[in-house]
Amino acid sequence: MVWQRLDGRQPEELRPISFHGGFTRFAPGSVLTKFGDTQVLCTVSVSEGVPKFLAGSGKGWLTSEYRMLPSATQERQPRELLKLSGRTQEIQRLIGRSLRGAIDFEALGERTLTVDADVLQADAGTRTAAITGGFVALADAVSQLLQQGILERSPLCGQVAAVSVGLLQGQPYLDLNYIEDVAATVDFNVVMNQHLGIIEVQGTAEEGSYSRTQLNQLLDLGEKGIQQLLIAQREAIAGWDKLLGTSKA
Repeated sequence: MVWQRLDGRQPEELRPISFHGGFTRFAPGSVLTKFGDTQVLCTVSVSEGVPKFLAGSGKGWLTSEYRMLPSATQERQPRELLKLSGRTQEIQRLIGRSLRGAIDFEALGERTLTVDADVLQADAGTRTAAITGGFVALADAVSQLLQQGILERSPLCGQVAAVSVGLLQGQPYLDLNYIEDVAATVDFNVVMNQHLGIIEVQGTAEEGSYSRTQLNQLLDLGEKGIQQLLIAQREAIAGWDKLLGTSKA
């Protein structure tokens, strides 16, 4: 029996993806990212100075925060105020780790980039949308810093995108929505750079186990999806060719 996607997509097909830049006024970089019905507002702020462990090094830093609005899901979720859930902490660390792979911190200087990912509407894949859209917002912020003369050269040294894959009735599917995510026996998140080098893979069997062959199928499918996302990112970023540095490419 083959899983039938309710939205009519083929197993290897992404949901409709879009990036709406300049979504807010004050952040140097702001992008409303849509992966189907999942919507994440990604903003990037810039501050002078770095954490103590980098003070005096001449290098910058990137950190991330992730939150889900109370009305992002069908049932209202309480705001996380005094203590973050383990899930929230894990996701924002993933976003930070992933996007740090795209920055030359010497070119950034002793400045800190903060990527905020706020989930407006959740239909699965919020972390992958946050990483993929966060990179577009990061590029917008770098463009602003260059135009303002704050930076002499672009610290962007690559691209980063992420996508989910999973096994449904034993077959691999790309970019799962909520119904598929709940039903999947294996659920993966894949993060890659512009060379399709793996930055991070998160995967688990929700029930039973999976084979090495199935793992390879999931990674191959994730790679195909990320290739499409990399193209969509470049199309959404004005002056992309001028923004990409070469120090780590």
